[in-house]
Amino acid sequence: MITANRLTNEQYAENFSEIQQPFETKDAALTEANRCLFCYDAPCTKACPTSIDVPKFIKQIATENLKGSAHTIFVSNIMGAGCSKVCPVEKLCEGSCVYNLMEETPINIARLQRYSTEAAIKNNWQLFERKKATGKKVAIVGAGPAGLSCAHSLAREGVDVTIYEKEAKGGGLMTYGIAAYKVTPKFCEDEVNYILGIGGITIKYQQSLGKDFSIEDLQKNYDAVYLAFGVGLARQLSIAGEDLIGVEDAISFIYHLRTNPYSSTPVGEKVAVIGMGMTAIDAATQAKRLGAKEVTLLYRRTQEEMPCTEHELSIAKLDGCKIIWLASPKEILGNNGKVTHIVCDVMQLGNADASGRRSPKPTGETFTLEVDMIIKAAGQMPFQSLVTNNHLDNKDGKINVTNNTTTNIKGVFAGGDCVNGGKEVVDASQAGKDGAKAILNFLFYAKPQSE
Repeated sequence: MITANRLTNEQYAENFSEIQQPFETKDAALTEANRCLFCYDAPCTKACPTSIDVPKFIKQIATENLKGSAHTIFVSNIMGAGCSKVCPVEKLCEGSCVYNLMEETPINIARLQRYSTEAAIKNNWQLFERKKATGKKVAIVGAGPAGLSCAHSLAREGVDVTIYEKEAKGGGLMTYGIAAYKVTPKFCEDEVNYILGIGGITIKYQQSLGKDFSIEDLQKNYDAVYLAFGVGLARQLSIAGEDLIGVEDAISFIYHLRTNPYSSTPVGEKVAVIGMGMTAIDAATQAKRLGAKEVTLLYRRTQEEMPCTEHELSIAKLDGCKIIWLASPKEILGNNGKVTHIVCDVMQLGNADASGRRSPKPTGETFTLEVDMIIKAAGQMPFQSLVTNNHLDNKDGKINVTNNTTTNIKGVFAGGDCVNGGKEVVDASQAGKDGAKAILNFLFYAKPQSE
């Protein structure tokens, strides 16, 4: 039975408290910082999509230059505080630490990054001085990581920025699409306010492209436009029974959790989560922490092909989630309009597909699970109609760009998930920087075309 308010307020508070704890003391942070070998040509920096100078910021922590450390991080990634909580660091900076080669514990780069960036936000250290206003105005669609990163980079150069955001708060994926035990709503709000603190950035909330304004409207009032509206349409399973009560997508499930009291989010007794990406893990673990008795993750490939990290998988396992590999949903069964069972094909792996992963195919066998809730987390799709209606060149809804940022419409640039189809927060932050660079070149350095 799907119900809300399964636990006490104390249990909700404990279950959704931050899973990654900060250093308890200054000495603990300094001890960890002094473990760093400060490598020349550091592999951790190379592994970071935003190219944060990791040895430098850790050295600054070790020498108790906390402001300098935060500046080193933010100059490369203004979303550095949030990324310290949500980045898959085991695949990036920490996974590249040379200590791994020595079979020792890698430097805890994420916690050190959190240590200095959270101090900056808490104390409101504005580490960048905005240049004199240039008189140029840029509109950005979307106040997520890509949009905020682009806005901050432009504002630093004296450009006035207006962000149009469809939600009531900024932060995008950080605010609405990530597990509550990774980043709290309060942190997301503080991070957005810190970024806006540089000045020259205005956010107009509850303004949707295609509903409240068009790209043509923005072009009339601004010198350039940057599109960073992300993705957000859940990929459908296209199987029988998908419309039964109790079947919902992970995006909506997590969104409800992030915008309402935990006690008001309904969850089933026996929950199946379809998928094995970060969103699937977030949905599964949060369903368990909401009070579900059984949560089973279903994935059509094996553990070797899963998109989530081993760290994320271990969280789900520690929370008591079950995993069935080589299982693909075939049909959803119900009674009186409500889901009761899910039928899955047993899969086997064939040859590698274009992505390099082996393609699954049915063996002919099936199995059936008793469930009262199914959460679909089989991927997200771009806003194809929105992109097409605004005359943007695209491929299956993903905006086509040249030089990482330039669309087919003059003066209109794009980046982040609406271009790449959905990557990490850190990738979106870098895309925002790339977008700002291209816009600045367009506004101030590009040669006008001859008549």
